[in-house]
Amino acid sequence: MSSAEPAPVCYRHPDRPTWISCTRCERPICPECMVPASVGFQCPDCVAAGQAAVREPRTAFGGRLTTSSSVTLTLIGVCVAIFVVQFLVGVNQIAGNWGMWPAAVAINDEWYRLVTSVFLHGSWLHLGFNMYVLYVLGPPLERLLGHGRFLALFLIAGLGGAVASFSFSSINTVSVGASGAIFGLMGALVVAGRHLRADITQVLVLIGINVVIGFIAPGIDWRAHLGGLLTGAAVAFVFSKAPTGPRQAVVQMVGLTGIVLVLAAAALYRADQIQALIPIG
Repeated sequence: MSSAEPAPVCYRHPDRPTWISCTRCERPICPECMVPASVGFQCPDCVAAGQAAVREPRTAFGGRLTTSSSVTLTLIGVCVAIFVVQFLVGVNQIAGNWGMWPAAVAINDEWYRLVTSVFLHGSWLHLGFNMYVLYVLGPPLERLLGHGRFLALFLIAGLGGAVASFSFSSINTVSVGASGAIFGLMGALVVAGRHLRADITQVLVLIGINVVIGFIAPGIDWRAHLGGLLTGAAVAFVFSKAPTGPRQAVVQMVGLTGIVLVLAAAALYRADQIQALIPIG
């Protein structure tokens, strides 16, 4: 008389006999390890491997699909909060200490002004106009690009506007505002719209009106506007031309790094010019 064949044991719990196997890898699994599948049960390892193999949906520019405008709202909140501080402490005092002042950047090495000036504003009207445009243009771009790429666009376009102001303004002129970054969003919308073959007529009209106002109205730093516009378009060009696939983010990062390096080189060149005009020591 032959003895009965011993029951297999769960591959994860050797002390638990079982006659059920994973439908994918055929390893024995106990009730605790059974994950219902379309046919039979699968083990936790096969389920995890299957989930990892499912590619996360992305936008045409490589960003994660989202309906949130969290970055846009955060940027608005930061700019409003900073202006409240300006209003309480002194708008001109904060602008003088943190705004885009070419002489201070070149002579005192206050390079932080290229970034901090983007988040300062000269009046409630100045703040309100910029934040309104950001509120209108930000969400659709954030959904197109994803949170990280949208934030990179805003910051790099703002830097481009500040560098343009630094490079072409009078050395004793102080300028502030997110206008360069806002114009960068407009430039990005043009490039992204063309990439998606969308109608960009309204965006072009908006850009044209604002460019004309910048040249006509006094006290507006049109240099920052144009610098931000061109930089934003360049950033969107990098996003749109990077090949889709696993290397998309790497190619985009290399492209953005190249843009930042060009801006840095332009700023250093302008600093040398200013230092030649005002010898140090």
